[in-house]
Amino acid sequence: MSRQSSTAIPNSDETVGLTSVLVRDAYLTELLKQCQGLIQVIEPEVAWMQEIRDRAAAWVRQSTIPTTRDEEWRFTDLSPLRQIAFQVETQSITSLLDITPLTLPEAANSRLVFINGVYAPDLSAVVDLPDSVVVSNLTGLPLEYRSRVRDYLAQQQGTQEVFTALNTAGITDMAVVWIPKNLVVETPIHLLFISTASGTPIISQPRCLVVAESGSSVTLIEEYTHRRDVAEAAVYFTNAVTEIWVEENAQVNHTRIERESGTAFHIGKSVIAQARDSRYTCNAITLGAKLSRHNLEVFQTGEQTETTLNGLTMIALQQLADTHSAIALNHPYGTSNQLHKCIVADRAHAVFNGKVFVPKAAQLTNAGQLNRNLLLSPKARVDTKPQLEITADNVKCAHGATVSQLDDEEVFYLQSRGLDEDNARKLLINAFAAEIINQLPLVSLRERLSTAVSKQYSALSLKR
Repeated sequence: MSRQSSTAIPNSDETVGLTSVLVRDAYLTELLKQCQGLIQVIEPEVAWMQEIRDRAAAWVRQSTIPTTRDEEWRFTDLSPLRQIAFQVETQSITSLLDITPLTLPEAANSRLVFINGVYAPDLSAVVDLPDSVVVSNLTGLPLEYRSRVRDYLAQQQGTQEVFTALNTAGITDMAVVWIPKNLVVETPIHLLFISTASGTPIISQPRCLVVAESGSSVTLIEEYTHRRDVAEAAVYFTNAVTEIWVEENAQVNHTRIERESGTAFHIGKSVIAQARDSRYTCNAITLGAKLSRHNLEVFQTGEQTETTLNGLTMIALQQLADTHSAIALNHPYGTSNQLHKCIVADRAHAVFNGKVFVPKAAQLTNAGQLNRNLLLSPKARVDTKPQLEITADNVKCAHGATVSQLDDEEVFYLQSRGLDEDNARKLLINAFAAEIINQLPLVSLRERLSTAVSKQYSALSLKR
């Protein structure tokens, strides 16, 4: 499949020109300095990575942190992020961690663990997978795959986006999942990213590269969380990027879970390229972080692709959770279905902006998009903007959004069946979330997140 991008990293001549211009954002430049502080001399087989980092760093130096004056960020104020001086964690504490509560029984021996963005081999286990499947960090890759990674890393569209470029400029390691042709991997693969911030505010930049070759199939769980025995007051910033290549007739079932600390900042990018006849499913769950943003971008590179996006955001207190998605259906016979739900309590603020692009070449496309929002308090807020941009004339496309509160008649009905008012409301909230949770591929995940829904709102007064 073609991996050329209209937004590719600039060539060396462009880079020289960019670096000659004055720095535009001192805070962003300091972040870049911190992130590049971990870069060490790498082996000759992957020396090409320095070129990729240098080009990305040039873009960062000419960029600025987005503000609410930028259309794509007008509901998400990053000024609290700018007030904190983040540093890179240099000490390893992996031997002290007990990750048992964070592991998944179905993927107990097929997981990679990263602590503050750094690979933790003593906590990882990859023994239940076929020999031909590659699940490794960058430095542990077989030699024949290191050169192949070069053809995929940082080759997706959107590499110039400021936080994506910041992540690329500071790459020291990454999770690599490579599924060979025509191989169906039955065992799910768990990528677990844990923050251990306790005192000094830290920044980590996890990176994932997933390649599903033609005819292959894989289930992937990508999870971001924090060390549970550390006080919630710990402040940290996770800037994550995941690139997924779904080649011809391949299938990827991708679940992304964000359960960061309530005082953390989380900005994540998931970018997917789908080749002809491929199938991609994303289940994106957002529960944690003081401020979170997930950019989910899917680019169709061949005909007859199927894309399914399921999303659930559950926030309370004064959390802000922003989901921006974009699906570019550039070829005929594509199908996409998106359902994103938000449950918002207290003074929390949810944002959804979903775009579906259907150009003239994408005839006979079938695309649906729906955002449903449940507000649990008078001061909860949601800004929703589903969008369709269609120039093709033979398509079937629909979009919509709803914002509502719990239905008094439904609450009364449940009370008439013996439940008190609080339990009736909690039951309705669980039912609202279950439509997304039930799509998750693992039983343990469904049970864990169902419990999280109940716990998250158990202390809240759900009465209006």
